[in-house]
Amino acid sequence: MDLSFTAEEQAFREEIRSWVQANLPKDISHKVHNALRLTKDDMQRWAKILGKKGWHGWAWPREFGGPGWNAVQRHLFEEECALAGAPRVVPFGPVMVAPVIMAFGSPEQQKRHLPGIMSGEVWWSQGYSEPGSGSDLASLKTRAERRGDKYIVNGQKTWTTLGQYGDWIFCLVRTSSEGKPQTGISFLLIDMKSPGITVRPIITLDGEHEVNEVFFDNVEVPAENLVGQENQGWTYAKYLLAHERTNIADVNRTKRELERLKRIARAEGVYEDVRFRDQIALLEVDVVALEMMVLRVLSAEKSGKKSLDVAGLLKIRGSELQQRYAELMMLAAGPFSLPFIHEAMEAGWQGDYVGAAHCAPLASTYLNYRKTTIYGGSNEVQRNIVAQTVLGV
Repeated sequence: MDLSFTAEEQAFREEIRSWVQANLPKDISHKVHNALRLTKDDMQRWAKILGKKGWHGWAWPREFGGPGWNAVQRHLFEEECALAGAPRVVPFGPVMVAPVIMAFGSPEQQKRHLPGIMSGEVWWSQGYSEPGSGSDLASLKTRAERRGDKYIVNGQKTWTTLGQYGDWIFCLVRTSSEGKPQTGISFLLIDMKSPGITVRPIITLDGEHEVNEVFFDNVEVPAENLVGQENQGWTYAKYLLAHERTNIADVNRTKRELERLKRIARAEGVYEDVRFRDQIALLEVDVVALEMMVLRVLSAEKSGKKSLDVAGLLKIRGSELQQRYAELMMLAAGPFSLPFIHEAMEAGWQGDYVGAAHCAPLASTYLNYRKTTIYGGSNEVQRNIVAQTVLGV
């Protein structure tokens, strides 16, 4: 197993690096490097820049309009984008639903939806979790009843990330109550402009509107929007979740944030504290270990061997490391990492207690990252899956 990059791969890296440096807007990279709020325009602007190059679907095969890169090239592209300060591509379209449409969708669905995803013009949302149906996703209750050439959808989804921007949403819905819960689930593509859809914001601990509740009240969905076969949605959902969990690990973003942690530690005068630097070193060792795991998977794919089935393990480790660097940033800034309370800042009274500009987003990041070990399948559930499928116990 060779984990070093070839001369051709290093040349590919340089090509990607040069292009990203020339095309990534500086105002966006500044926000990313300093953990400042990204607007919808920021995220979609970068998506459209990638789309014009044909790289918004960077993992897509050529037959569907992608660059056809191998696993190593995809990794290098992701790494260079992350280190340059590019926003993390909103994954619901290009990384999650697109592979499902490619693998299980009809030619008409592929022709209709894939171009808009690649261009960055169409914003997709994910409709999986429900109140009481998160880690136990098979217990979902949102129902779709077939009536002629349409489905009538009723129910509720929750924790819908950036659903307030969604043009379309892919949903798991119950189409049968017979047999095991998994056997009665279908995969629907739903236009979020359809009558009967209501999006209600959930304001999180960090004061942000990132997630939502989505309600479906007698929403009519054309039957042609069913992906694959009715009652086979659980198979498609598992296929999608493997992409989601690998994406959550995001070792490249963690490498970038590790450097930000060092900058904050130096600025706050704690980098020379041996004990604190020990914690940074321990984190860095774990980041390298996670990267080696990713490279092992890439090496297996590159050599044509069966890729290691470690999506759950990558999700566990990657999400824990994200929480650790957020915690260390808070520790480095000490009292200057007080929560960035928008109302207080606007009123002016919190100004005397807020430190340098790099401290302002720290509490928000810390609070936001409490979710990483829960979404995409909680880490407790993932450990059970790893024990069964990887360790065989």
